[in-house]
Amino acid sequence: MARKRKATLRAQWLGKLLKELRLENELTLKEVGEHVRRDFSTLSRIESGIQPIPQPELLALMDLYGVEGRYQREALAQLGAEQTKTGWWDRYARDTTDWFIDYVWLESRARRIDAFDSTAINGLLQTSEYAEALMRAVNPTDSASQTERGVELRMTRQRILEGDEPTKLHVVMDEATLRRVVGDREVMRAQLRHLLKQAEEPHIDVRVIPLDHGVLASLDGGFRLIKMDDPFPIIGYLECPAGGLYLESSDAEQLVARYDRLRAASLSPGESADLIASIERELR
Repeated sequence: MARKRKATLRAQWLGKLLKELRLENELTLKEVGEHVRRDFSTLSRIESGIQPIPQPELLALMDLYGVEGRYQREALAQLGAEQTKTGWWDRYARDTTDWFIDYVWLESRARRIDAFDSTAINGLLQTSEYAEALMRAVNPTDSASQTERGVELRMTRQRILEGDEPTKLHVVMDEATLRRVVGDREVMRAQLRHLLKQAEEPHIDVRVIPLDHGVLASLDGGFRLIKMDDPFPIIGYLECPAGGLYLESSDAEQLVARYDRLRAASLSPGESADLIASIERELR
């Protein structure tokens, strides 16, 4: 039996915006339902992101809520089109969690990703051998086929860094992530060489915080800042054992400030490349 998907992140965004507009107009769900001929429970599911709203009804709600500006109407219409949109990532829905599928969708929409990594090299910059060794260490009970699918998903995600308009990736990492041997020494050396090669790309910025720089500004682990085109807000993403946590508004801005502090504490790209190269030589 197919696993039932939970509300997608983009459907939740749209539902949240529609609820805010309804409350601004001081309308009840019953009053809105009379206008669009929908019952209370259906509208409640739409505002919760559980049920998608058809485009004609979305347009009717915009009219009811007095949304007249072209920009705002187009933004809401785009969210409406995105709420149930499928992509290559849905092939992996059985292999991972709903919250991670949402994250992969975010990556696919990103024009820039700012990342801080403190335990492992960023997944978008990993070799397949490093990724496989890491997954086997983190999930030792997974079958060989599960690990293979996980590696395949990670390698496919890296395609956003290719093409004529690649996503910009700015990574700050703790030196410990470079010194922690994943797999064996050869796997790690190949990973460091790959990291150096990727760092030469104009849209990829890699910076390292040396161990001798003291306590990090983010002791509670790594995070991502996903920056997309309008109408999508900047999204902060934290991953923990219980799942992915998405942050918006002031919470996301706090992560932006933290990232800026970490970046300020890091070496320049050139100095970082020199450090990575020296660690690679130590492993020979």
